[in-house]
Amino acid sequence: MYTLQEIMTYVKEENVQFIRLACCDIHGRQKNISIMPGELERAFTKGVSFDTWAIAGFDDEVKSDLFLHPDPSTLTVLPWRPANGRVVRMFCDICRPDGSRYERDGRYLLQQAVAAAGQMGVSCSFGAEVEFYLFRADEQGNPTPTPFDAAGYMDIAPEDKGENVRREICFTLLEMGIQPESSHHEKGPGQNEVDFRCSDPLTAADQVVTFQSVVKTVATRNGLYADFSPKPIKGQTGNGMHVNMSVRSADGRDCLRPFMAGVLNHIRELTFFLNPSEESYRRLGEKAAPQYITWSPENHSQLVRIPAERGERARMELRSPDPTANPYVAFALLLHAGLDGIRRGLDPGEPSNVNLFLADDSVTAGFEKLPATRAQALALARQSAFVAAHLPAGYLAQF
Repeated sequence: MYTLQEIMTYVKEENVQFIRLACCDIHGRQKNISIMPGELERAFTKGVSFDTWAIAGFDDEVKSDLFLHPDPSTLTVLPWRPANGRVVRMFCDICRPDGSRYERDGRYLLQQAVAAAGQMGVSCSFGAEVEFYLFRADEQGNPTPTPFDAAGYMDIAPEDKGENVRREICFTLLEMGIQPESSHHEKGPGQNEVDFRCSDPLTAADQVVTFQSVVKTVATRNGLYADFSPKPIKGQTGNGMHVNMSVRSADGRDCLRPFMAGVLNHIRELTFFLNPSEESYRRLGEKAAPQYITWSPENHSQLVRIPAERGERARMELRSPDPTANPYVAFALLLHAGLDGIRRGLDPGEPSNVNLFLADDSVTAGFEKLPATRAQALALARQSAFVAAHLPAGYLAQF
């Protein structure tokens, strides 16, 4: 956490000329306002006003003025901007003119969930595995339907043409203070994945937003187009955003099973927030994407798998979310669901130790399914008392 004076000193010594104040709309898409160094003190003391009427989810024409208050812990340089006249970015809290927090701000919703966990003596770590496709771009920089390569899972160069692009992405993230854990080619042609180390939920959500911006920027610099949509190529593996979650209790209790049970118990009513686009439902149930509400150790065909790692790295991996989700809202609701499981002492039941990709109807007939369409998922969310308890009034009316 930096003080205002420390940031002012950094800005002066590093020749920073622009400060981007960033936030996200209701869909998790990054927005920003750039200010000059002379406005930095005002930003910290009073906030920087912006008119929200044209931002998705903030469209109240009657009371459209809100204020951005930078979070100094998120200060980072944008390495792709010139070194002479640097550009830095900070994520912001969104407030009303009276100083109260804006209730639809995704960061605020996640901060509330983290606070609820703290009150229960529970700490959680989240980590995302985000997949994306690289397509060739035309002379105007527009995407073409041609994947960057035809490589497959964990292939190497020369078949894997994305190797140097992933390397540049990882180095850029490191310059921004984000530690990638691993990267590799995925199953689809031109498909790639970069994984992060687990961190606190708010940092993890900030990293997902930053990561998508970095990937798109690096891809453009290499004459490519990065596609995070759930199903870029019909018949090929879709893009997922697998979410790893670990949980610890201050009194030393094992909380992972009841936390997982809470997530499984609420997953149908939360699916809209994890898979918000029409295209999301063309991915679920096809190739490696889950369809049934099941769990199992080490089994990639399940909705939730428990990786083999133990100790501090013990975690559950939720495999249904995709990169179109707003990570702040998705993580907040998953955290609340897990806490509900702990609070009620829920049990996830017996694992489903079968390959659901190959199982016939006699095996899967008894399993509950995820929603099959966006309309069905949205209806479940709107009917949910759990969702209503954790999102502000009128939130779902924006969809």
